Amino acid sequence: MVKLTFPRVLRLLTPKQFSLVFEIPSRAGTPEVTILARKNSLDNPRLGLTVGKKQIKRAHERNRVKRLVRESFRLKQHELPAMDFVVIVKKPAEKLSNKELDLILDKLWHRLSRLALNA
Repeated sequence: MVKLTFPRVLRLLTPKQFSLVFEIPSRAGTPEVTILARKNSLDNPRLGLTVGKKQIKRAHERNRVKRLVRESFRLKQHELPAMDFVVIVKKPAEKLSNKELDLILDKLWHRLSRLALNA
């Protein structure tokens, strides 16, 4: 049985972990969301999120977007390669419905998985 949890080992927690991804990333994006990825030495993917106040003003909207990104990652984690992912959310994401944002994230996860297989 596949576990669909989101424990600490699946998260990027320190600034050093984030900066390693920012150095030489693979990139997939839309006007609303960009995902940076870099291979890690673990056997599982990890997620980091950046949703700035300058991009999405209201806290409840930032929290909604972060919740949706975490949920999307949680459900896709077993299909993703062993990479560190940093999701950068931009201003237009605030206007998206939950379903639209989920479709965008699915497309980006799929694109990054294909890039990882070809690399």
